[in-house]
Amino acid sequence: MVLVIGAALTAYGRRKDGSSFRDWACSAFDAALAMSGLERTDVDALVVASESDFFTLQLNPASVLAQDLGLFGKATLRVEGGGASGQLAVHAGAERILSGRARRVAVLGVDPSASALGGDCVRRLYGYSFDAWTDGMTGVTATALYALSWQAFAAEHGGSDADLAAVTIKNRRNARSNPGAHLPRAHSEEEIKASPMIASPYRRLHCSPLSDGAAVLILSAPEAAPANRRKSAARITGIGASSAMPGLGHRTNPGRFIAKTRAMKQAVSMADIAPSDIGLAEIYDAYAGAELQGIAALGLADDVVYAARGGDFAPAGRCPVNLSGGLMGQGAPVGATGVGQAATCALLLEGRYHAALQPTRTPRHALADTHGGIATTCAVTVFSAGAAA
Repeated sequence: MVLVIGAALTAYGRRKDGSSFRDWACSAFDAALAMSGLERTDVDALVVASESDFFTLQLNPASVLAQDLGLFGKATLRVEGGGASGQLAVHAGAERILSGRARRVAVLGVDPSASALGGDCVRRLYGYSFDAWTDGMTGVTATALYALSWQAFAAEHGGSDADLAAVTIKNRRNARSNPGAHLPRAHSEEEIKASPMIASPYRRLHCSPLSDGAAVLILSAPEAAPANRRKSAARITGIGASSAMPGLGHRTNPGRFIAKTRAMKQAVSMADIAPSDIGLAEIYDAYAGAELQGIAALGLADDVVYAARGGDFAPAGRCPVNLSGGLMGQGAPVGATGVGQAATCALLLEGRYHAALQPTRTPRHALADTHGGIATTCAVTVFSAGAAA
């Protein structure tokens, strides 16, 4: 068991104030450290998630950030797994504690995904994040690949354009109660239908933005946590990760996120719970359909389209999904995304999240789910409420 004794996120968005990723990292770290009750000298190791050196223009960012954070002499590690980088960094931090190599670990996710490069450059770069030979160098875009995967899923499960619009509306509505969100919006289905087509059936408003921002967790072994944090802190009770073939054409079913299913089985087995025990989830919704595909792969519903239409994943539903607004509403600074999802789950389980989004009845278990590629590199984390929750 690993305790989350500190958790913080900066606001996500496109920064135009002259600040850098190093400033955001320091801001999130200071807030998480204050929540933890620790001093800088108490932290044994720093794990950094940063997807691309093209964004930060900083090779070996972990050592530079350790300097900025005042973690002199501490062990440092940089983790990269595409969109899954942040969640994999959480796993790396938890594993250091579970192995006995560290007692307290800071996990930092950060990327200037919005302000570092122009849109055309980012689209080309992300083409190389799949299989560069078969995808990126042919000019295939992430949106086109996600659209093909959704088409296969919808043909099997009956999903429609209206279902995509409903995900967009839900997540951006949730973001309106999140003061740190990039895209808090009140969309209508008509507005979504009128937005430009990018790759059928995905229109611009079905897509998540690129964002700037940072998120930090302070993890601790139970016996190493300050006394006032041991009972109330959320716990990491299960982790799982898996991978799939990078090319959709190499998969038996391009609409199913099989690696996500395998990662979930590992995580719930470690936590000794069933998927039905999950009471809220932060799901990787790079595109509207990816949320529904993710929910299905994670086993959170037998018939995901029917469950979504029935309100199961709404804020007052059986298992609220993306109360933060998700990538579509809160935003997506790539290296920070998985760490931010984890921070959101921990804060929700502790009752410390934004008041308008805090569930009336806090569940016992929450799930953070992130992937890179088209669910090529998948990472899942189960959190459980503390004894005092």
